[in-house]
Amino acid sequence: MTTPHSPALTTSAKAALCLGALGVVFGDIGTSPLYTMKECMSHLPEGVPNGSEAGVLGVLSLMFWSLFMVVSVKYIWYVMSADNHGEGGIFALLALLAADREKAHKRGLGPVVILILIGAALLYGDGIITPAISVLGAAEGFMAINPERFTPSVVMWIACVVLAGLFWVQHKGTKRIGAVFGPVMLVWFATLAALGVRHIASYPAVGLALNPAWGLALLRHSPLEVSALLGAVVLTITGAEALYADMGHFGRRFIAMGWYGAAFPALILNYFGQGAYILSHPGTTENPFFAMAPHGWPLASLTGLSILAAIIASQALISGAYSLTRQAIQLGYCPRLTISHTNAELSGQIYLPFVNTLLAIGCIVTVVLFGSTDHLAAAYGIAVTGTMAITTVAYYFVARASWTRARWLAGPVCVLFLIMDLAFFGANADKITKGGWFPLAIGAAVLAVMHTWKLGRNEVYARVYQQNLTEAELLKIACSPRVTRVSGTAVFMAGSPTGTPVALLHQVKANRCLHRTVLLLSVVTEEMPLVPEMRRLELREVGEGIWRAVGTYGYMESPNVSALMARINAAGVPVSLAGAIYFFNREMILTGGGAKMWEWEKRLYAVLIRNARPAKDYYHIPPSQIIELGLPLQL
Repeated sequence: MTTPHSPALTTSAKAALCLGALGVVFGDIGTSPLYTMKECMSHLPEGVPNGSEAGVLGVLSLMFWSLFMVVSVKYIWYVMSADNHGEGGIFALLALLAADREKAHKRGLGPVVILILIGAALLYGDGIITPAISVLGAAEGFMAINPERFTPSVVMWIACVVLAGLFWVQHKGTKRIGAVFGPVMLVWFATLAALGVRHIASYPAVGLALNPAWGLALLRHSPLEVSALLGAVVLTITGAEALYADMGHFGRRFIAMGWYGAAFPALILNYFGQGAYILSHPGTTENPFFAMAPHGWPLASLTGLSILAAIIASQALISGAYSLTRQAIQLGYCPRLTISHTNAELSGQIYLPFVNTLLAIGCIVTVVLFGSTDHLAAAYGIAVTGTMAITTVAYYFVARASWTRARWLAGPVCVLFLIMDLAFFGANADKITKGGWFPLAIGAAVLAVMHTWKLGRNEVYARVYQQNLTEAELLKIACSPRVTRVSGTAVFMAGSPTGTPVALLHQVKANRCLHRTVLLLSVVTEEMPLVPEMRRLELREVGEGIWRAVGTYGYMESPNVSALMARINAAGVPVSLAGAIYFFNREMILTGGGAKMWEWEKRLYAVLIRNARPAKDYYHIPPSQIIELGLPLQL
C-alpha cells in the first residue's frame, strides 16, 4: 500500500497530500489571524500607543520571528526528524524512549515518562480550548456585519450551535467531508493572502517589521508588560504541535511543502496587512481582520468562510484527540474505550463516542463560561506552550541517543528551543488566575487517569502475569489422569506471552477438565505505529493439544481477535471459529493492600476498571462465545 513516505507517489498523489495537509495540519494555526492581532494590540506595553508605528511594527516583528523560529526551524527542521516509523506526536517520542515493553514494565514510570504524560494531558486541554476559540472568533464576524443585531450573547449561542452540530456529525466519520477540507483551506489561505496584499500595497512600510530590532525594542519594557505581550503573541503559533502530531498522515516532506508553499506566506501577508490597516486607520477599535474586508457581501462572505475554516481547524483537533486516545490505550496509559472505524481503507479515521461526548460538553461549556475571544484568550496558550516545552525536552533525549554523527549539537539546539518555549510559557503564567486554570485542570484530570491506570496495570501485571505456571508445569496438568479432556476449543487470553493465564488454572481447578484444543492467546503492542502483516502472528505448538499464539499490533492499530483466529485456523490449528469458547479474567479491585499507590489512586483505578470497555468487546469477539471468571485483587 502506498504511504506518504513511499518514493513512488505520482504527481497528483503528491498534490493531494499537500492539499490534505492544508486541510488538516494547518487548520488550527491558519485560523489564528481571526483574533491574534486584536489581542496583541490590546496588550502593548504602557507608553507604546495603540496604532503607533513602534507598536505595530514591533508586534509584527515578534509574530514573524516566532512563526519562523518555532514552526519552520524547531518543528519542521528538527522535531519532525524524530519520527517513529513515520509517525509523529508526543506519544511517538514516548515510544522511541521506551522501545522495550518488558523493560518498561520493570522500571515503571520514570521522570521523563511522567513529563511526556503531562504534555499529552495538556493536549486535551488544548483540544477543548481550540475549537471553542476558533468557532467563537469566526462567529464574532457577525458583530462586524450588524453589531446591534448580533450582540455578544447572540454570537455566543451561535458558536454553541455550530459546535453542537460539529460534534453531532462526528459519528459519520471524516471520509465524506474530508475531501472538502483541503480545497476550503486553500481558498482560506488565498483569501488571507489577498486581504493582506491589498492593505500592504497602501502601506508598504510594514515590511520594515522583518527587522528583528523592532520586536526587540518592545521586549525592553518591564517584565510584566512584556509578559502580557508575549502571552498574546503566542496565539500566532498555537497549532504548531499539530504539524508533528499529524506527520504520519501526510509525511514530513508534504507538510513542509504545504507550510512554505501556502500557509506561511499567507499568514505573514495577512498579519502584515492587518498591521498596515491599523497604521492607515489610527485610533480604530475594530477587529483588524474583519475590518480589512469591504462592507457588504465581501464581509459576509469572509465571515462565512471564517466559520468553515474554524470548523475545519476544530475537526483537526477533535480527530487528533481520537488518535491520541487510541495511542494511549494501546501503550497502556488509558482504559479501553469503544473505538469505531469510520473508513475501511484508512485505519487512522476513527471515532470514540466517549471522547467525543466529553469534548463536546467541554467546548460548549467553555464558550458559555468565557463568552468572548477576549476572555477566552486569557485561558488559551498555557496548555499548548507547556506541551511545546515538554516536546523539546523529550526530543533532546531522543536526539542525544540517535544523533550519532553530531550528538554534541543536540544540547545547544534544544537549549535554544527551550529558552523560546519557556519564555512563551512564562508569559502565559499570569493567565492561570484569569482562565488559564481551565485547561490546566483538564490536563490534571487526564494525567491522573493515565498515571493511575498505568500504575494499576503494572501492579496487576506483576502480581498475576509474572507469577504463572511454566509451560512444562502446564503440560503435566494436561497429562494428569485427574483432568478430563473434553471436546471443543478453549481460548485463554494471556496477559504475558510466556505465562499461563489465571483463567485456565481456575477452569481446571473448578471443573477438573480441559478442552482438547487449548489456545493461549496474547495480544501485545509494539512501540511502533503499524506492524507489518508478516509479523502480525507468532504461532507454535506447546504439546498435548495446547498452542500458543501472540498477536502483535502497533499503537496506531486496534486489535481484532476474530481476524487473528481466522489466521490461526488457516495455519492448521484445529480451532473451531464458531464454537470456540473465550475465557477472560474479570478483575475485581479491592483497596487496602500493599501496592505502591495512593489510596485515592487505588479507588480511582477500581472505578476505571469497572467502567472500562470489557476486553471481549475491545477485541471484537462474539459475546455468545465468552466466559468471564472473577479475579479479586487487593491493591
